[in-house]
Amino acid sequence: AYLNNIESVLSGNDSFLINSVNLKPEAAVALENISFETSQEDSILRFVVENEERGSLDYIKKDDGNFVFFPPVVGYISDTFNFQKKHFAVDLVAKKNSKVSSVLSGTVVISDWSSEVGYVIGVQHKNNYLSLYKHNSILLKKVGDFVTAGEHIAIIGNSGEFSTGPHLHFELWHNGSPVNPLDYIKF
Repeated sequence: AYLNNIESVLSGNDSFLINSVNLKPEAAVALENISFETSQEDSILRFVVENEERGSLDYIKKDDGNFVFFPPVVGYISDTFNFQKKHFAVDLVAKKNSKVSSVLSGTVVISDWSSEVGYVIGVQHKNNYLSLYKHNSILLKKVGDFVTAGEHIAIIGNSGEFSTGPHLHFELWHNGSPVNPLDYIKF
């Protein structure tokens, strides 16, 4: 009966021979009462699982073209862009040893360490965009490396005097001026 069921599934036949399998009577009744309707809990779980590792893509249209920005890391926003306070970034808290991804394809132009921001990596992109990733624990790329959108370039950390705990300080610049990453990327 088991092999017949497998053959039936492989051939695309959805009429299984479940009743021919030796099931206890209460199990057979339970099979009949199974509901395949999605619940709110199921929908929430599916959303969380689907977005955990893949880094959801979001399509955002800007005046100078269409871009698909990858989120640099899956995490929670702990501080937002504030031009008046000169915080030209979005701070993202994520799990320890989370991989940091390039938001667009481009060339690594900075891969260094400073006492203030710790391990920092910067990627120059098309249309004069520059992305900066600060306070990393490890840098995975060096200056001159070409990276693709979504490629891992660093590991999140807590390096540098300006860091207040493990997080990613992410900046996005366009034409030499800081822009709010929340206008470009869905975190």
